[in-house]
Amino acid sequence: MTASQPDPPAPAMSPLDEGAVAFSDLTARARIREAALRHFAEQGYERATIRGIARTAGVSPGLLRHHFGSKEELRRGCDEYVSEQLRRINAQLLDDLGDTARGQRAAKRFRRYIARALADGSATARPIFEEMVTATELWLARADQARPDPPAVERRIRAALVTAMGAGILLLHDQLSLAMGTDMFGPEGDRLLTLGLLDIYSHTIIDAETASAAAAGLDPPPG
Repeated sequence: MTASQPDPPAPAMSPLDEGAVAFSDLTARARIREAALRHFAEQGYERATIRGIARTAGVSPGLLRHHFGSKEELRRGCDEYVSEQLRRINAQLLDDLGDTARGQRAAKRFRRYIARALADGSATARPIFEEMVTATELWLARADQARPDPPAVERRIRAALVTAMGAGILLLHDQLSLAMGTDMFGPEGDRLLTLGLLDIYSHTIIDAETASAAAAGLDPPPG
């Protein structure tokens, strides 16, 4: 973006999404990160600017560069932070399944960021996706203990498939919001999304006999 072009309107930063610390209570580095998360999510990486992010964070562009160096490094720092938070949230859920609602609220503030990163095809989004796959593997490992039959493919592949399907929800949030009749990222949309996913994952869609019959119709592996 050239100097003659004005920055896009800065996303509102107060209050922060549910589950975040009060913006005014954060350190300068954390405010920059939170501002960047919002700008990258709402505007995309290309349209977001150092100047706009710094203004939203209430710091100078120079201080932003002091902490993060460049816009690319800032995005990398945001990706690493999101991955770390997703890892922490998943560990808490595995430890206490009754804390699902709290975990969903904590993860909610990252959904738009993840959706935009995946939609933009950012290479730096790969670690986030891989972290999501790893988290899903932990859930499948628990579920596999109760399986009466061995899985058809290795756990990593199944985890990647489940994660990709979940990522599709984020990528298709506009269409899904229309189908739900409410903004998927809003309180009611979040409630319906969580209840719907819990219902789907807790009930079998097809039985083992049907799945076996379908698998039998596949072509044999090459060689």
